[in-house]
Order: sequence, then structure tokens, then C-alpha cells
Amino acid sequence: MTTDAGEYDDQGEVPLRGYATLASVFAAGIGAYALLARRRGVRLPQEVPPWDVVLLGIATYKTSRLLTRDKITSFIRAPFTRRAGAGKGNEVMDEPRGTGLQRSVGDLLACPFCTSAWTAASLVCSYAASPRLTRLVCGGLGAVTVADWMQYAWTWTQQTEDD
Repeated sequence: MTTDAGEYDDQGEVPLRGYATLASVFAAGIGAYALLARRRGVRLPQEVPPWDVVLLGIATYKTSRLLTRDKITSFIRAPFTRRAGAGKGNEVMDEPRGTGLQRSVGDLLACPFCTSAWTAASLVCSYAASPRLTRLVCGGLGAVTVADWMQYAWTWTQQTEDD
């Protein structure tokens, strides 16, 4: 495959090789987990109850927001992104920087939707190995999500009272 970014994108800014590298790392990580889990005798759950799917979904949402938008995790994104501005609440907006793999990682770390696939995979692997522990972690992340919604609701009620 010899497609370069110029053939894919008029500006030639899409780091296809970096994306391929990240996709390979993702697939290799899932494969390595599957092999290790099998060797250690991890038994997959027969089913995943709907409540656990909701809990995993909320935890995935919050984890991806923490990684991509929270001020306190800027140190993780800093080698790959630059601050583009402030978001709502305590969130910030970063944009990818650099070229090649650096740019690809920056694209991943600046996008909560992109990062959610990675966080969901991590949580699902954890759920398969230790459902009770994962439910506890997801419950904590769910509590933070509810607290965030409460903060926004409180701010909204204060603003409507002032009007």
C-alpha cells in the first residue's frame, strides 16, 4: 500500500502511517490481552447485563473526557497537542501538533470520541478479568459524571434565577 496523505487529503496533513501504527498497537494490545487471559484461565462472562453496559458506557465517557479535556491531565497530552482554548467548566480544548506519529497521537488525545474506543477496550478487558473491581471503578467514574451533571444543573439554575 503506497497511498500517501497527499493522495488521501488535498492538504497532505493526514498522518495515515501514524494512524496505521496506532491501529496496530490497539489490535496488538487486544490480542496480547486475549492470549494472556487465556493462559491465565480467565473465563469470559456468559453475558453482560444491561446495567453493566450502561455503567461501562458512562465510565468510558468520563474516562475519555478526563484524558482529552481535563486540565489536570494536560501533562499527558502536552507532548502531542497544544492548548487551543478553554472549554466549559474545567475543560480545555487542545489541538494536535507535529507530524507523523506525534500528530496521530495528538489527534487521538484531542478527541474524546476517538479516545473512547481505547478506554472502552481497557474497561471491557478489565471487566472480563475482574468484573467486581471494574464495576467499582466504573461506579466511581459514574459518580463523577453525575456530579458533573449536577454542577452544570446548579450553574444553569443560578443563571436562570439571575435573569
